[in-house]
Amino acid sequence: MDAADLRIFEAVARLGSMSRAALALNTVQSNVTAHIRQMEARLGLALFERGGRGVRLTAAGARLLPQAGRVLRALEDARRAVLDDGTPRGPLCLGALETTTAIRLGPALHDFVTAHPAVDLTLRTGTTAELLERVLAQEVEGAFLCGPVAHPALEVEPVWKEELVLLAAPGTRPLARLLAGEGDVRIIVLRAGCSYRQRLEDVLARRGIPAPRLLEFGTLEAIFASVAAGLGITLLPRALVGPAVKPGRLSVEALPRGEGEVETVFARRRDCYASGALRAFLEIMRRTEAQAVEAA
Repeated sequence: MDAADLRIFEAVARLGSMSRAALALNTVQSNVTAHIRQMEARLGLALFERGGRGVRLTAAGARLLPQAGRVLRALEDARRAVLDDGTPRGPLCLGALETTTAIRLGPALHDFVTAHPAVDLTLRTGTTAELLERVLAQEVEGAFLCGPVAHPALEVEPVWKEELVLLAAPGTRPLARLLAGEGDVRIIVLRAGCSYRQRLEDVLARRGIPAPRLLEFGTLEAIFASVAAGLGITLLPRALVGPAVKPGRLSVEALPRGEGEVETVFARRRDCYASGALRAFLEIMRRTEAQAVEAA
């Protein structure tokens, strides 16, 4: 097997079709089919089960797929290392929590884009769980996640500390009474996998409210609007409230010491090549954070 074989095999496995793989690889279906048949003949095993609606991996194909992915990623890392002379250029894809993007990354992004116009920067937002999967799958070079994060494949760098606060509509009966179980508690949260949602559920569970009613939204704006309308409570970083919410729109209540502290970390795969663009971004991010601390 060579790199071309593995690339074709991976595309067929990912797309579930010889024809779709041919289209994605900008070749003809007969070429894809021939490569797969030759691989199977050399191995003496079928890699795919053929059907009228496409193909699916056999047990042997399923064992080969992760190995093929590792080889292809290693080859791509080698190519990038050879071409990288240290000057930041080309694509850089990062991940970040929506809250981190809103309250922390602005200065670093501005300075980086200004200093390195040859870099094509992409920033993907998501929950901690989603971003962790993207880092491990090498869909992003690294991501800002809610800590703690412990994974043997990851290199993790602490970046910021946040204070999480409870938010409710002004005039809502004291949150302490809600947390004591007096009346229904409805939480307004992002989708499953959000670390702040998990933290709020843990806070409530410790107070004997293991299954609160919930409203789930896809954006912070929708959460703020729903909380302000009195539909429920939420838990978010205090630093987000000032720039994103008009004064008096929400009631803010701190959690007891030890429950409200959370750390944002930057995580990347330790076995992957760190591009010149990534190294330059992290350098600027650390410098802007140090300046912010000094100014405070």
